[in-house]
Amino acid sequence: MKADQSDLYHKLRKEYPYFIYEAYSYLVDNNELQISYLFRLSEEYSFQPTLKLSLPDSFDHNRLDNSLFGNIIFNLGMIELISYWKAACPPELIVRPHALGASQIQWWKKLYLNGLGEFFHTNGIEPGQDFMTIRATEGEQLEKSNCETGAGLLVPVGGGKDSVVSLELLSHFKKCTPFIINPRPASMHTLINAGFSEHDSVQLFRSIDPLLLELNDKGFLNGHTPFSAMLAFASTLAAYIYGIAEIALSNESSANEPTIPGTDINHQYSKSIEFEIDFREYTQRYMTDDIKYFSFLRPLNELQIAKIFSKFHKHFDTFRSCNVGSKTDSWCGKCPKCLFTFIILSPFVEHTKLVRIFAGDLFEDKTLIPLLDQLTGIAEEKPFECVGTLDEVNAALKYCLEKFHNDKLPVLLQHYSDHAENAKRFSGNFESLLQEFSDHKLPAEAYIQLLKNALND
Repeated sequence: MKADQSDLYHKLRKEYPYFIYEAYSYLVDNNELQISYLFRLSEEYSFQPTLKLSLPDSFDHNRLDNSLFGNIIFNLGMIELISYWKAACPPELIVRPHALGASQIQWWKKLYLNGLGEFFHTNGIEPGQDFMTIRATEGEQLEKSNCETGAGLLVPVGGGKDSVVSLELLSHFKKCTPFIINPRPASMHTLINAGFSEHDSVQLFRSIDPLLLELNDKGFLNGHTPFSAMLAFASTLAAYIYGIAEIALSNESSANEPTIPGTDINHQYSKSIEFEIDFREYTQRYMTDDIKYFSFLRPLNELQIAKIFSKFHKHFDTFRSCNVGSKTDSWCGKCPKCLFTFIILSPFVEHTKLVRIFAGDLFEDKTLIPLLDQLTGIAEEKPFECVGTLDEVNAALKYCLEKFHNDKLPVLLQHYSDHAENAKRFSGNFESLLQEFSDHKLPAEAYIQLLKNALND
């Protein structure tokens, strides 16, 4: 399969030698900002994805005249186009709305290469450093500029345990505005359970051009794209429109571990500290100094986040991290994300409560053994999902073994007990992992103290 896909990659690049970022446009209709992009795959296919952002009742329309507004939506288009470019991976990308300097071009090439690491790997593609040439000389080059911002935080909310922890902790510390892309029941429940109303949130609706889905059905290339990189630019737009100075993500230190050990291939690349630093530097160099982007949970690991989350019982029945069950607002119980979440919460949540949350005992499902092996390092590769490190998963499982004492072990824990010595690269200790605190600096000491208080509470 991989060899076939690699052949298809080279075939499509010959058939479609260039991709064009043609234009972007916007309008305001019924207190909603509507943004449209025009992309072309050579001269054969055109794509017109759209974004719609709710506007505040007292929105100052003069903010649309600031050059920073155009700068942000242009750059947002640069990340949106990746979903369409990857259908054929043309060797040349032509950017027409604005010119890009040499260092900007290198920044984007790095993001495309690393952000598509999983896509290239699963399709058996070895892109090399010359996988793409970006030609962006036709338009005017944009300059960074200033904007007025007020106090407060924009907090992206996805509906999983991480954004629950961020929103619950930060909302008692500073004025927070939840930000949701394509709202779903879990994300809406998160803000309501945290004491917000739907009207307190900023909502962005992102639509994929249906032509892309048609091309996928016809056999064009498909695969993972760096969603969190898109979120970074989209949240910057929302922060600008709402005049909010800081964006507080919920990415943790665990996101830095490669999915394929010994490589740079990481499903969570755009959640990593490397991307966070790169994005912050890009924003400050080419866009503005007035909007700050950081991850509030970066000093913590997944085990610590699970410990803090376990105190927010009101979210137990409504939080969701399962991508498979996102459309039905459920846990599928069969994917890596479900199993990982079940494992990482097990040391802190009563087993009977976990069984109720997931509508079943995942430790008794023998069909999940291959996923367990991937999560623990018994298999060669981790799952391509947003899951914790090998150390964290192994530490949680070893703790669970002790919790069961002399009781009959569930199927998965028995399997792990029999094969734990094969869990490669594992060196974590449960108590030491709970005491870890990354030296990554947050914008203010108060944020660090907030996390430490939550851990020690």
